[in-house]
Amino acid sequence: MVDNRYRQVEGKPVWGELAEGSKADPEQYQLGNQSEKIRVLFLCTGNSCRSQMAEGLCLHFLGDIVEPYSAGIEKYGLNPLAVKVMLEIGIDISGQRSKTVDDLGNMEFEYVVTLCGHANEMCPFFPAETKVIHRGFDDPPKLAVGAANEDDTLLHYRRVRDEIKGFILTLPIELEAESSSDEFQ
Repeated sequence: MVDNRYRQVEGKPVWGELAEGSKADPEQYQLGNQSEKIRVLFLCTGNSCRSQMAEGLCLHFLGDIVEPYSAGIEKYGLNPLAVKVMLEIGIDISGQRSKTVDDLGNMEFEYVVTLCGHANEMCPFFPAETKVIHRGFDDPPKLAVGAANEDDTLLHYRRVRDEIKGFILTLPIELEAESSSDEFQ
């Protein structure tokens, strides 16, 4: 049976009709039989760039079905260039703050998504019910080290932003697949 909620974008299945600026419809898609939002933590090294972008993108596109958070193994402060490239697509993350997992207290998450190898290797312990998923993305500040000017630097930030956006748009499918695979184990 074909599920008409999915479409292909750049060869990947994407949920719904999430055009620029549109929102997810919680009636159209639910993970399992949950009526509450799914809590997802995006984790990277310093919670300055990739995880901040992921949180902002997830809130923007999937905020009706996902309650996104971000944190780092350490906190480096919010990267102003990440804020800038997010504003270019109409998403303001300037009000977000850099934090560690410890700063989130005893908050429980259904999913933790590590966005870099270091966070995946150093991922803190989470309760058994929490599913940890790794999707690595390049670090824009490291990519931009040799850039000649800010325009060249921003190209790296935009590329990673767009890659994370592509992942976020497929996140409901990823989480559903993760939940389904657990049911058969």
